[in-house]
Amino acid sequence: MLSDPPDVVALARGLLGARLTVRGAGGLIIETEAYARDDPASHSYRGPTPRNRAMFGPAGHAYIYRIYGLHLCLNVVGRPGEAVLIRAIWPDTGLEAMRARRPTGALCAGPGRLAQALGLQLGDDGRAFGEADFTLTLPDQPPGAVLVGPRIGIRLAADRPWRFGLAGVEGLSRPFPTPPRV
Repeated sequence: MLSDPPDVVALARGLLGARLTVRGAGGLIIETEAYARDDPASHSYRGPTPRNRAMFGPAGHAYIYRIYGLHLCLNVVGRPGEAVLIRAIWPDTGLEAMRARRPTGALCAGPGRLAQALGLQLGDDGRAFGEADFTLTLPDQPPGAVLVGPRIGIRLAADRPWRFGLAGVEGLSRPFPTPPRV
C-alpha cells in the first residue's frame, strides 16, 4: 500500500478520501493529523518504546494506542517514527455494527469514537492494512477542497498546521478555524 511513503504531512493530506474498513465496518476518511519523528507532540519523539513500536515498523501498518486510559486511537504508519492519526470518517459501511458499538452520539467524529465504532482493539496495533478484514484504499484522485488547521488535543507544537479535513462534509471531530478575511 505505501511502499514509498511520502513525508507525514503529505501522507495526512493524501489519506483524505481513502476508504477504511475494519471487520466489515468503515467509510471515507474525512479528517487526519500528522505526527513527525522530530515532533515534540509525537509518541516517537523520544525514540522507540514498547508502546510506540508500531510507529517504527513498516509503512502501511496500524499504530493503535490507548488515550486517557479509555479510548483507542488509530494511526497509519508512514516513514519510521511518523504516523497519521485518523480523526474522523464518513461512515457508510456496516452501520448496524457501528451503531451497536456506539448506540448514542456521533459515530465516527473523533478518534475515540471512530475506534469504538469500528471495533478496533489493542491487538490490531502493528497490523498491516490490506488484509481482507482490515483495509485502507487510497483515493484515485484528490477528494476536493482541503481544510488546514492546527492540531487539537495536544500541548506541544499545537500550532503546527498539520490537521486536515475535507471541506463541506459533516462529521469532522471539531470545526476548523475560519480563515481571516482580507
